Amino acid sequence: MTGRILILSLYYPPDLSACAFRTSALVAALAEAAPELTIDVLTSLPNRYHSFSSAAEGFEQHGNVTIRRLPIPAHRSDMVTQAAAYARFAWRAAGAAKLHRYDLVFATSSRLMTAALGAWISRRTGVPLYLDIRDLFADTMADILPPKVAMVVAPASSRAERWTMRRASHINLVSAGFESYFRQRYPTVPLSFFTNGIDDEFLLPVKAVPERASPPMTVVYAGNMGEGQGLHLIVPQLASRLGHEVRFRLIGDGGRRGQLVAELERAGVRNVEVLPPMPRARLLDDYLAADVLFLHLNAHPAFTRVLPSKIFEYAALGKPIWAGVAGHAAQFLRTEVRNAAVFPPCDADAAARAWNDLSMRSDAREEFVAKFARRSIMKAFASDILRLMRSVTP
Repeated sequence: MTGRILILSLYYPPDLSACAFRTSALVAALAEAAPELTIDVLTSLPNRYHSFSSAAEGFEQHGNVTIRRLPIPAHRSDMVTQAAAYARFAWRAAGAAKLHRYDLVFATSSRLMTAALGAWISRRTGVPLYLDIRDLFADTMADILPPKVAMVVAPASSRAERWTMRRASHINLVSAGFESYFRQRYPTVPLSFFTNGIDDEFLLPVKAVPERASPPMTVVYAGNMGEGQGLHLIVPQLASRLGHEVRFRLIGDGGRRGQLVAELERAGVRNVEVLPPMPRARLLDDYLAADVLFLHLNAHPAFTRVLPSKIFEYAALGKPIWAGVAGHAAQFLRTEVRNAAVFPPCDADAAARAWNDLSMRSDAREEFVAKFARRSIMKAFASDILRLMRSVTP
């Protein structure tokens, strides 16, 4: 089909984030499904982590895909500097979007602002809006902010959310745990559920490895180190409790990294390494060398709805998974992933008991891999976006 689609995503490779990997996979699926379609990606130059930078061109063209990366100020992963950086991105993206006439606007968003930007451009140009929602920003802010701050921020973010979602022609929810929230608030907007999935890099042959019993076991976590993950509230306790039985390797950055390091020093543990973010190729080596892969979300009610993208790459590698999650993510792990020990977030006693439930072996999860391969999910996702575009294009 012909036409022009605008893709809005704050992050895009070579930046490191679940959003970047998800969006690039979707763009590839759209380009393959509709080679005559013009696809314009508006994103930022790599900025996900202050401690990680990767060179990228401001403008690239690959076949029918154009990528424009906009410069934004550096941030320190805190709310204030991230908001300032995002405001610059939104201003520049809104200006760049004036260069062409689009038939559809697609925006992928976890912190609401990219979705709101998409809604504003869609309204200005009078074209349909397809939203991909990866988190419930307003709900999360009400949970995690100090009460006095939440009293100001939460109502404003809720109003922005209502304005944004009601502008959408279609909304995709990354987690089925979001469904009740959206059905209650936006009952007339059509919904779909294309989850995160397993990228090709993680589709490796997994050999069944007999159970290993000799400590220390290497436990690897890779990803953001913010309030949402709450690593500072659980890892120091676990490292102290399990002692020489485990060796943690924590890879990443985020707003709570400094507090995590401080808590580890206060606890006097020596069995935890905190490493900076690294490219996926190097990260994969760490995953493969691990005995156990670790996942944790903070104990906020909003996080009972989410489904972390990390689950998919962890599960594909066949390693035991040790996860402090609740709600939808906990249910997903129990029903979909073999050899995953789940415990309530921030509960060190329950985590230690869950540790004893793990089988220290690698085991291919063929059914999971077949069901959640990113390539298949993105192919269906792209078809759904093109279906909407066909329905409104003369």
